[in-house]
Amino acid sequence: MSLSAKINNFKVFTRKVWALSLPYFRSEQKWKARALLAAIIVLNLAAVYLLVLLNNWNRAFYDALQNKNEPVFWTQLGRFTYLAFAFILIAVYRFYLTQLLELRWRAWMTGHYLQRWLSHHAFYQLELARYTGNAGATPDNPDQRIQEDLNLFTTYTISLTMGLLNAVVTLASFVGILWSLSGGFAFKFDGASYNIPGFMVWMAVLYCVAGSIITHYIGRPQIRLNFLQQRYEADFRHHMVRVREYSESIALDKGEAVERTQLDGRFSSVLSNFLRLIKAQKNLLWFTNFFGQAAVVFPFIVAAPRFFSGAIQLGELMQIASAFGRVQDSLGWFVDNYSSLAAWRATADRLTSFEEDMIAQSLTESATSATNSVATGALDTHDLTLGLPTGAVLLAGVNLRARAGDTVLIKGPSGSGKSTLFRAFAGIWPFATGRVEQPADSMFIPQRPYFPNGPLRDALAYPVPADQYSDEALRQALHDALLPQLADHLDEADAWGQKLSGGEQQRLAVARVLLKKPKWIFADEATSALDGPAEQKLYEKLLAQVKRAGGAIVSIAHRPSLGALHNKRWTLEPLPEGAPSLYQIKEEATR
Repeated sequence: MSLSAKINNFKVFTRKVWALSLPYFRSEQKWKARALLAAIIVLNLAAVYLLVLLNNWNRAFYDALQNKNEPVFWTQLGRFTYLAFAFILIAVYRFYLTQLLELRWRAWMTGHYLQRWLSHHAFYQLELARYTGNAGATPDNPDQRIQEDLNLFTTYTISLTMGLLNAVVTLASFVGILWSLSGGFAFKFDGASYNIPGFMVWMAVLYCVAGSIITHYIGRPQIRLNFLQQRYEADFRHHMVRVREYSESIALDKGEAVERTQLDGRFSSVLSNFLRLIKAQKNLLWFTNFFGQAAVVFPFIVAAPRFFSGAIQLGELMQIASAFGRVQDSLGWFVDNYSSLAAWRATADRLTSFEEDMIAQSLTESATSATNSVATGALDTHDLTLGLPTGAVLLAGVNLRARAGDTVLIKGPSGSGKSTLFRAFAGIWPFATGRVEQPADSMFIPQRPYFPNGPLRDALAYPVPADQYSDEALRQALHDALLPQLADHLDEADAWGQKLSGGEQQRLAVARVLLKKPKWIFADEATSALDGPAEQKLYEKLLAQVKRAGGAIVSIAHRPSLGALHNKRWTLEPLPEGAPSLYQIKEEATR
């Protein structure tokens, strides 16, 4: 890659990081954030000022030792006491305020990202794209990016920024001291005499520039390795969570060996990449340790001739060594922090790509999704066209209408897109055009309902707070849904999505609907796990509910027994090859 391309890439990356960092300091918490940042900067500047005072103390203290001046020795020890106490005080409060800023920044960014991820079905759209053939264009493990990457980003950004500020201020404070103390370096070459003023400063610059360049070339593989390490760790953790969630199914299928193989494969990726990262860090550590140890004796070697000639005393030698160390530390900031910079760069890359994916998803959804609005008492679709992630057209130009009092059964072969049509009714399918008018006060019952872990009352009332319903109403809903055995366990906390059987989960989902009494019900194979008599009873209760409320029910079901409970049928029929869509919908009245 050419130098100009590297510079352009750096500029692009800097703009992305700036856009990632700035919103918090412009948010509703901006004054608190700016005040904390200003306080931390002031404390860092005060710490550097104390280092300057300690550097001056070095000269007076060691001169007193060399001259065996006992009064000055004890005076300087007393001076050191209050300088050290002030430095400790600054260090403690600098740490505390820095941690507080990191905590508040992380809390704000986490809330901001959770809001964006959970708004407008972004979490669903991203996963849909990932598991329908477009995984390479979507972020992996968004949960890990929000939970871990945001924490690392705020921590590294503040620590590295303050470290860089310290380095710059320390360099500005000590370079003048070192310049005045180091004197010139006189030498003859080709018969002419030369003198280099501030020789120690130029040696420190040369030493650190060479070290920074070497460090970059040795350590740059760590950026990519850190990026991959975070991804592999998240993949391994995610698969273990899935094993826990589907523990019963895996046990019934005797799939332990397969899961162990898959977990071993993911953990092998974690270990192999981590081993590569360790080797890269080891290579860098060889150089940085050599660089740091050589810097300890380097100023003494350079200044020794002046000390032994009597040009400077011990105190001045120690002050030169201290000043050189501060200048070298400042100029060597890049060398000392390269591993942290590599980890920060990898984290920032993951977050900026996550940000871009959410923006792209939002633009794609607005460009391709059907217009969805809430009507008052009917379901209407106008020129609704449903596509698939592969680009195929499932249904084209569909115009459907269901009024209050209708009971509609949607039928069709497996895989024909019945559930996709439901997703379009709900307004969550991104590959759709046209317009959908959704009836007000409606509920959707998926084939696999979701229940949050916790008290049963929360699972029953989800997503509404359970305290909006009386215990009597909650128990009655459970009885009506043929779950009387759970009526006395409202406050029992458990993982209901795993504890209950498939049929019990579907009955609990029906109980949720009977509790909330919506006018319109959309049921996608909502009773497929129930036996015939139980299914008949629950459907009769659902039909009675929408009739009382003056609404309608739209169902997807395969069992012929449910056909008699519906007065209208929408059937998806395959079209011949070359037709504008894969299926068409045939409407007919059944009674």
